This record gives sequence, structure tokens and C-alpha cells, in this order.
Amino acid sequence: MKILVIDDDPAMTDLLVLLLQPTSSVVSTANSGQEGVKLAQTENPDIILLDLMMPEMDGWQVCKAVRQFSNVPILILSALNNPGMIAAALDIGADDYLIKPVPSSVLIAHINNLARRGAVNHTSPTPPAP
Repeated sequence: MKILVIDDDPAMTDLLVLLLQPTSSVVSTANSGQEGVKLAQTENPDIILLDLMMPEMDGWQVCKAVRQFSNVPILILSALNNPGMIAAALDIGADDYLIKPVPSSVLIAHINNLARRGAVNHTSPTPPAP
């Protein structure tokens, strides 16, 4: 599985790479929204882990930009613990939302869940036309 982590904090991206090592995933990182969108286009990840609060191009803008060209599952990892913000992130196209700090086992379980749903969505046949 290919995972793209987009967070402006290099310490956070490094930590997530370490936490995801047991999953045998290939993890790419971007420390800006612009770089993250470019990597999402070129690397075709299976899942994106995205921070909301970033300078210049924030996670809201990244999510909207990625949705212009991809249905890749997007998991928001944010310190923002506000029901309105969570709802807004899901409404703009995010698939899941976790509040930092999150236990690594919970993060991996959510990633596995999104991967299962993504695999089902990509492999299920198109329903017959009415």
C-alpha cells in the first residue's frame, strides 16, 4: 500500500513514517500543501494522511485540489477537536478524521479500514443500468 503523508511539521511526517513501518507500506511525505498535491498526482497513493493547519496552502485547499483529480481516501489528522470542523472536513471530501495525538494502533486500524473500502470501491463491478 502507498501512503502519502502531508503535514508542514517534518517531525510529524518523520513520526508517521516510523509508526507506519509495521504495515509494510511505502510512505511518501510532503511538508507543504503544494508539494502534497503534486505527489498525489504523480505517485497515485492508496491513502493520503493530511493535516489541516498548514501555511500557504492548508489542508482544506489540498483536499479540494486532490478531489479535482482523484477519489483516493483522505484521512485528516488534526489537532482541531471541533465537531463543526470535523463535519466541514468530511463535507469537502475527506473520508475520515482523527484528532492528534492518536494511538498508532487506532491510526493503523483506520488506515486498514479505508484501504478495505478503497479496494472494494475499485474492484466492484459497475451496477447495471436501469
